[in-house]
Amino acid sequence: MTAPQAEQLSIPGPVGGLQALVETAHAGDIAHFGVICHPHPLYGGSLTNKVVHTLARAFQEMGAATIRFNFRGVGASEGVYDHGAGETEDALAAVAYGRQRWPRAALWIAGFSFGGAVAIRAEPRARPERLVAVAPGVTLLDVAGVSPSCPWLVVQGDADDVIEPRYVLDWAGTLAPPPHLSVLPGAGHYFHGRLHELKQAVVGFMKTKAREE
Repeated sequence: MTAPQAEQLSIPGPVGGLQALVETAHAGDIAHFGVICHPHPLYGGSLTNKVVHTLARAFQEMGAATIRFNFRGVGASEGVYDHGAGETEDALAAVAYGRQRWPRAALWIAGFSFGGAVAIRAEPRARPERLVAVAPGVTLLDVAGVSPSCPWLVVQGDADDVIEPRYVLDWAGTLAPPPHLSVLPGAGHYFHGRLHELKQAVVGFMKTKAREE
């Protein structure tokens, strides 16, 4: 895959500008765009995180444009950390920007760790075509009562030492419709040495769902 065209910019957020990186995989009409949410703002999470980068590349391989952005208070984004509530609004602001820029494109939303939980919380209002949550931080943010209605994927390492894998899998099993689960044996929270497998799990899920339509 050729390198995507990258554009660094500030997009309108609820409490000020949000630093963002927009990447387009090809010229011409955009049929899909992805919004990707990064890990915890207070523990070094940002749009440059390797898992977030991998999710962007997976979506781009499927022909989508992507929006990576920094939550409020991270990098050049204005505002301060807001315990997940404000960060969910930030994600929805990134979705709104994408819909304004590509009004005919379908939305895919994804996130890693804290950002995975944010993506899950945003799903009911964002109404994406697909949702991907990688090691979602369901122990970090309250996701009670949220049951995504679109086809969605959870990727979880079974050696995760940050988000308890059994808690994630038990929680996912209570939902209807349940997510598709991809469990990577021996993978830790940050998927060190396993990013290629993570990418392939996401691309495989997206291709399977595309064939089913």
